Amino acid sequence: MTHSLRALLAHGSGLLLLALAGLSQAAPQHALTLYDEAPKYPADYQHFDYVNPDAPKGGTLRQSGFGSFDSLNPFINKGVAADDIGLIYDTLTRHSLDEPFTEYGLLAEKMEKAPDNAWVRFYLRPEARFHDGQPVTAEDVKFTFETLIEHGAPLYRAYYADVERVEVESPNTVRFVFKHAGNRELPLILGQLPVLPKHWWAERDFAKGNLDIPLGSGPYRVVEVKAGRSIVYERVEDWWGKDLPVNRGFYNFERMRIDYYRDNTVALEALKAGQFDYWLETSAKNWASAYDTTAVANGQLIKEEIDNHNPTGMQGFVFNIRRPLFQDRRVREALGLLFDFEWANKQLFNGAYSRTRSYFDNSELASRGLPSEAELQILEPLREQIPPEVFTDEFRPPTTDASGIIREQQRRAYQLLQEAGWRVEGDHMLDATGTPVRFEFLLAQTEFERVLLPFKRNLADLGMELVIRRVDVSQYITRLRSRDFDLIVSGFGQSNSPGNEQREYWHSSSADNPGSRNLIGLKDPAIDQLVDGLINADSRQSLIDHTRALDRVLLWGHYVIPNWHIKTWRVAYWNHLAHPRVTPLYDIGLNTWWFRKLPQTSATPTEADLASTEH
Repeated sequence: MTHSLRALLAHGSGLLLLALAGLSQAAPQHALTLYDEAPKYPADYQHFDYVNPDAPKGGTLRQSGFGSFDSLNPFINKGVAADDIGLIYDTLTRHSLDEPFTEYGLLAEKMEKAPDNAWVRFYLRPEARFHDGQPVTAEDVKFTFETLIEHGAPLYRAYYADVERVEVESPNTVRFVFKHAGNRELPLILGQLPVLPKHWWAERDFAKGNLDIPLGSGPYRVVEVKAGRSIVYERVEDWWGKDLPVNRGFYNFERMRIDYYRDNTVALEALKAGQFDYWLETSAKNWASAYDTTAVANGQLIKEEIDNHNPTGMQGFVFNIRRPLFQDRRVREALGLLFDFEWANKQLFNGAYSRTRSYFDNSELASRGLPSEAELQILEPLREQIPPEVFTDEFRPPTTDASGIIREQQRRAYQLLQEAGWRVEGDHMLDATGTPVRFEFLLAQTEFERVLLPFKRNLADLGMELVIRRVDVSQYITRLRSRDFDLIVSGFGQSNSPGNEQREYWHSSSADNPGSRNLIGLKDPAIDQLVDGLINADSRQSLIDHTRALDRVLLWGHYVIPNWHIKTWRVAYWNHLAHPRVTPLYDIGLNTWWFRKLPQTSATPTEADLASTEH
């Protein structure tokens, strides 16, 4: 009798037939999908479509980091972890970059889940090894999960909240048992668990951030650390997983080096001077005007826009509603009216951006128009708890004529502030308590100051003082974790299959967790119910309906002042880098790129060179 069957018998004979029926339907498989649909790649696949399986190995990829780092432990809520430290770890499964949500076995050769999603089982590959040669076992998986829950950052407790226990069934078999059946996403996100070596951490304090080089099982290891300045990763030549189909065409650079810059303007100049190789450009102004160089003109430094099929998520000016000043929805709406996106887009961004209208923009998950019948069934029981506009109006951010004159918006903002009990005395706006209105915008990036200065002027026209407070990255992260801010610019990234991470963004259970992504401070029973409904959606259409319903309530809550988005990734890179002809739908796929040797006679690639390297 297996351990799992003994556990089932312990629940009573009345459940035995049902449990056995569930066991009979489960079968190990090479991939997990959200709604049990067939995965794109069959069990005998050789590689993903978006890789070059014959990509050459070698060379060094040089990148830039922002600010600094003081930790090599990315799993705790202390310190600033080095960029790309996750490359030293393997996960149980690998997420396909050209499917909305499918997980293929990595450390786990096969996966098996209950038909009602009450548990998931992983069968580890016996050949999996840590870099010291020790095997990766089910005990390591159990240790990792329990350590992250007990000592890791708060997001793990929220993300894996529905896991009741972990059972080691054999040296290479581990099962996660859930508190409730029906959570379709949980088996898949457990597959994303990085596995840590129990034997290595036995004599070390996991909760302490430091620069000790950790042991992993992944494609790279750390070989050089200069605290706060640079980190170097080296490809593990005898990596146990290098020949697996799930890894073929990945991790082609012999070394990866990251040098840190405290200013992105300086970093961009370093890129153009050839100090590093690859840059993801986030400034429309720079993209339009900062690359007028000989290297770009002659093809040595390549500018490319790669289509991004992900939901853009929501970037915005985020209110901390733990502050009494921002607890009135009318106040938040009024302040949002004073941000002139159209002027900024014309004068600062060269017209490159679209205004964000949804927390799930650029996808079928975004709400549009009025609620559908299916959405109304979800929203109607909450009618007395959510903004009435959810039922009567489509959310649209305010628009202007881009002239910089926003008198209509100012008048409406003043009216809303008066309704909230605010008033003007002399040249100062006073809040409902009679205190002059003054708040702080916490910032780590100098580039954003030019966006905030016009907003600051518009606020000043109504007697409000905005203080722009710029701090270094370490201070910024510390203040975010301790919720010591009024307003910040931040984003809530989304995938095509939103799920348990929404609890980390919006649910009451995450509001008081230091370091959680509930930056707003939401503690709203109606939003909690919508999040729970989304997580437990039993079909793709149900997921869409629940996501749109949640989107509407968040938008009409005016918890952020929506910013903007673009539907491509803008990348600049030196021409000794190449990438596959087919790029993944949902990622840049940098780990599929490779280093190619240019002809000695010319730094500029020929047409034949480009064809042979699949660029």
